Amino acid sequence: MKADLNPGRTTRQPTFRELYTPKLVTVIREGYGLPQFQADLLAGLTVAIVALPLSMAIAIASGVSPDRGLYTAIIGGFLVSALGGSRFQIGGPAGAFIVLVAATVARHGVEGLILATMMSGAFLVAAGYLRLGTYVKFIPYPVTVGFTSGIAVIIFASQLSELFGLTLPGKEPGELIEKLIALGEAAGTVNPAAVGVAALTIGVILGLKRLRPTWPGMLIAVAAAALAAYAFGLPVETIGSRFGGIPRSLPLPSLPAFSLEQVQAVFPDAVAFTLLGAIESLLSAVVADGMTGRRHRSNCELVAQGFANMGSALFGGICVTGTIARTATNVRAGAHGPVSGMLHSGFLLLFMLIAAPLASYIPLAALAGVLAVVAWNMVEKTAFAALIRSSWGDAMVLLVTFALVVFRDLTEGIVVGFALGSVLFIDRMSKSIAVDTDVPMARDDVADDRNGRRTSYEPEKASDPDTVIYRISGAFFFGAATTVGTVLDRIADQRKSFVLDCSGVPFLDSTAANVLEGAVRKAKRAGVRFFITGASPGVRRMLFAQGVKPPHVRYKATIENALQQLRDERV
Repeated sequence: MKADLNPGRTTRQPTFRELYTPKLVTVIREGYGLPQFQADLLAGLTVAIVALPLSMAIAIASGVSPDRGLYTAIIGGFLVSALGGSRFQIGGPAGAFIVLVAATVARHGVEGLILATMMSGAFLVAAGYLRLGTYVKFIPYPVTVGFTSGIAVIIFASQLSELFGLTLPGKEPGELIEKLIALGEAAGTVNPAAVGVAALTIGVILGLKRLRPTWPGMLIAVAAAALAAYAFGLPVETIGSRFGGIPRSLPLPSLPAFSLEQVQAVFPDAVAFTLLGAIESLLSAVVADGMTGRRHRSNCELVAQGFANMGSALFGGICVTGTIARTATNVRAGAHGPVSGMLHSGFLLLFMLIAAPLASYIPLAALAGVLAVVAWNMVEKTAFAALIRSSWGDAMVLLVTFALVVFRDLTEGIVVGFALGSVLFIDRMSKSIAVDTDVPMARDDVADDRNGRRTSYEPEKASDPDTVIYRISGAFFFGAATTVGTVLDRIADQRKSFVLDCSGVPFLDSTAANVLEGAVRKAKRAGVRFFITGASPGVRRMLFAQGVKPPHVRYKATIENALQQLRDERV
């Protein structure tokens, strides 16, 4: 049994089987019948209708053919639902990965991308079994808002050429500033037909969202744009004209070609996929938990995401992660459990088998319009504004993360934002620790200590002028070590006995223990008797490890016990 943070409560550590049992198994054990299947069937169809145009649009924006987006949603989505630790998670290609995937394709080609996806899957499985999913929750909120908003800006910028039907003389630059310059130089090649198709798509999506929110706006908008382009013979690029359409079946699974040199080359990309995939999928699972009151298994979810990425790579797909928008759609559609996600993959496969030829008529400007709406929805506008107003620290973390993601690199933005957030947290925590003194004095002589706090007066402890009592309250760690150490430097000033009460210290690290070890050594040289009272077992273990142990220091349960021993020694 392990003590809980709440007094009087104990909690049992979950077993390996409990941690890694897929939610599919849990749902079946609870009892799964025809009513539950009907609910999942309708939800799966709803999500598939949303995922069909989105999967192709994300794949094209990522620099690969649209069929790879469908392979990702079919294979990866099925495995995420079948093996995952969330009841409602929907897996597939995500807009957040567009930047990373496109950069990987540009550097290493599609084969390098598939290898990086396979490696990322292995890393995610390892992270899940090492139980690292628990730590993803420690990423500061300003960092998640900053990188999500930054990704949205980059996604929108990447679709400008398709939205306006621009013709660029060479390959479109990857860096934002260079991209905008190149697009500006190509402004004279605007295709009015492409602009009209994109505007029609965006207008239908937004109009249906307002007037008929339950209708599949994205699919209807893409279908309307394709019909208009075909009926009026509009001179716009389509999936068929650029990619030759999409196949009507899944490819046979195959391992990506790799060598040691190629593994080393794509290693940084695989790590970036792993980091973003873990963050995105667990955030999506948290959103689903908030909508349903359920609780996901984070480490089981990471393992499922890992196997899903490896499965996707075997079939030529791209990165898989939990998708917030499709997961939320699944919940709102009344899904009962993971079967809806598995059925969503089945419906996508059915659509591809039956309607693949029709995909050739879809204008690329229409898919760009879909991604423009996705980018707008990704920006957490209310949260962004609230963080800007909240405090200078949160605003700094938010803006630095956002700027680095937009102008430098996604991974760099997350790492630097996390580091800044951690430093900000350490600074705040270091100011929260209190060192109070119970130095005996007359009632009318109560004074301020050097930290500006009023010292307390306790008459029963004022009988011994040679004893000083300090009380530490709060987490005592490296950030507060200097502050506390400065106070403890005074312990030998005209005192023969020193009592340090640690009953208000929930946590103490090695740096803090080292500070106390120095104070004990100083007290020993000065002939001062040193008592520590109220130390919890965890605090005492850390102090013992740093050499703060008898006979140089004596441990007592309470201050009264320490004072009583001092009185007994004088008798």
